[in-house]
Amino acid sequence: MPARHRKTANAKGPSQRQLRAGELIRHALVDILAREQFRDPALQGVSVTVSAVQVSPDLKHAIVFVEPLGAQLGGGDASGVVAGLNRASAFIRGRLGKQIEMKFTPDLRFVHDESFDAASDMNALLSRPDVARDLGD
Repeated sequence: MPARHRKTANAKGPSQRQLRAGELIRHALVDILAREQFRDPALQGVSVTVSAVQVSPDLKHAIVFVEPLGAQLGGGDASGVVAGLNRASAFIRGRLGKQIEMKFTPDLRFVHDESFDAASDMNALLSRPDVARDLGD
C-alpha cells in the first residue's frame, strides 16, 4: 500500500475494534480504581474519574485519561494523582488482566484529562455578565 493511502487510513481515527477495547478497559478500570486500596500516599482516599481510554491499533498500549475528583476546585493535586497511577500501573494492569478477556493486557499510561478544565473555563466565560448580556438577546 502506498504511503499516502496509509496516512489517509490512519487519519480516519480509531477503528471499531479499538473503540470497543477502550470502552471495555475503561469500565474495568473504573471498577478496579473504586475497589482497590493503594499503598501510594498520592492515591489514598482519592476518587478518580476515568473519562476515556485510547488503545493503540495493536491493542498492546493504552492511554487512560483521568480526572481526580475535586481537582478542578482546588481540592486535589491532579499531577500527583496521575504520577501515583503511573507508579501503580503494573499493579493495575495485573488486576485488569484478571477482569477483561483480551489476548493481551495493554500497558497503561495515565494522563490528566484537560477537557474538564477546558469545560470549566468555557462555563466561566459564558457566565461573565458581558457575555451573558450578549447571549440573552
